[in-house]
Amino acid sequence: MGIENLAEKAQILIRSRLCSPNFIFKPLSDSSDSNYSKLKFIISSSIMEACNNSILLLGPRGSGKVAVLELVLSDLLEEYPDTITVIRLNGLLHSEDNSALKEIARQLCMEHHLLFSKMASFDDNSQFMIAMLRECGLAHKTVIFTLDEFDLFAQGKQRLLYSLLDAMQTVTSQAVVVGVSCRLDADQLLEKRVRSRFSHRKLLFLPPSKEDVQRLLEHILSLPMDSSLACDYAAEFNEKLQSILADKRFKEIISNYLNSNSTTNHLLRFLFIAISNMELKSGFLSLENFKAALSSIQRHPKQECIKDCSILELYILVCMKRLEVREQNSYNFSSVMKEYKSVHDSFPTSDYYAQNVCLRAFEHLLQRELICFTDNRGHSQSIEFRQVKLVVSYAELQEGLKSPFF
Repeated sequence: MGIENLAEKAQILIRSRLCSPNFIFKPLSDSSDSNYSKLKFIISSSIMEACNNSILLLGPRGSGKVAVLELVLSDLLEEYPDTITVIRLNGLLHSEDNSALKEIARQLCMEHHLLFSKMASFDDNSQFMIAMLRECGLAHKTVIFTLDEFDLFAQGKQRLLYSLLDAMQTVTSQAVVVGVSCRLDADQLLEKRVRSRFSHRKLLFLPPSKEDVQRLLEHILSLPMDSSLACDYAAEFNEKLQSILADKRFKEIISNYLNSNSTTNHLLRFLFIAISNMELKSGFLSLENFKAALSSIQRHPKQECIKDCSILELYILVCMKRLEVREQNSYNFSSVMKEYKSVHDSFPTSDYYAQNVCLRAFEHLLQRELICFTDNRGHSQSIEFRQVKLVVSYAELQEGLKSPFF
């Protein structure tokens, strides 16, 4: 088999891995301290001990909350095939109480081969849900409710959450509610009557650590030695991969990317583009593939604007960043000018501009939307006294300052 055919098969294999959450999150589930292990323990304990429970999975979008939840559910369905019923709801589809309860009734009817009535009222569906929870509890079956976009269910009167959590207060019911939200304050949105029935268990999904990223890269990109690919090709591919992973330039590329896009989902997207850039003629990954992926995936409209800034405008941006580093989040042009004078006094140069010149540069930055006003209520105030803030990140400003001006 030619090198191009082998490279194409390797490319297809790695792409399929990147599209499989089960494969991706499996190595991160080995640790007893992982969110996978914690979530599985909580739900399996509820099943074994026949008790009710509720938990929130919180973290930014793309951090793997739903992927880990589905991995846990698939494992539990294999371990307890006859004792688990999973009801899935999404706040984007079912945030209205009536439609949510109707969807619960529909899924329960489908699971237990019952006739579903589309004309049933909210109270009818509520009574049906309570009765089904009681029957499932008596039959030692656990109903697991997954509520994606949980914060959307917390809007309005929260009748669904109250009905569901209140039904779980009875001795006979046996259910677990798993809420998934990108809002870290999702539990604070609950009404007092709902919050009192919630168990307040939370799992926080953080960006992957450097060790997790290293394990993910090796796990996803390394070729198996027992596949249909030639063993000598797989061994050489893995050897070249290890040299890339150990390269300082590669570590800098990954670090730069994760500084702006730190979730697992963004990392997988980056890897997919890198794999797609692999040269089939050479048959192996190269550092250039990852450089090309970084340049294609990162758009820097603000950074391009920074490159076109004058020296004075850069001075102003740096002064504003220095104020923010000192946690001075509320400042105006006058505060920036004080910082500018302080910088000049510490590092005297010939580039010291008059205040009216600085004000024109400040207005230019506002026009280019590199800085903006913190609110729109001070239209009657002079520009010098209105509160402003930076609209560029530290990384964008740093890269812009590195760029040559002439």
